[in-house]
Amino acid sequence: MRRFEFTQFVPARLDVVWDFFSSPENLSKITPPEMGFIITSPPQPEMYPGMFIMYKVSPISGIKLNWVTEITHVREKLFFVDEQRRGPYRIWHHEHHFREVEGGVEMRDILHYRVPFGVLGMLADHLFVKRKVRGIFSFREKRIRELFPM
Repeated sequence: MRRFEFTQFVPARLDVVWDFFSSPENLSKITPPEMGFIITSPPQPEMYPGMFIMYKVSPISGIKLNWVTEITHVREKLFFVDEQRRGPYRIWHHEHHFREVEGGVEMRDILHYRVPFGVLGMLADHLFVKRKVRGIFSFREKRIRELFPM
């Protein structure tokens, strides 16, 4: 199981940050364009435990995959958790934490994932998957700075 933790300061009010990140429609704004990220499920007015979100993604150039996540936990303005139910990973558990701090919000992501295919999957993870995941979060960090400038 691979674990990553990412922390970022967002210079905005907690309610604004929460509204942005708890809306699945905003995921495409913070996902690298080469991922071909498209939400295929109908929009929902607010996030709730048990909510399913369906996407199409291209984690490897030209290969479109269906990805289904379930929102398993929500504590408004504190955290939410999404878990993959169908997609490219064997396990995907992503916690999104929000904490009001002076001048804005500290956002912390804790991601646990495992790739499928046993030893071959572990090799793929070592060779490129972990780098791709880090790249996605690096892109996201840059986009958040653009969307929420100081």
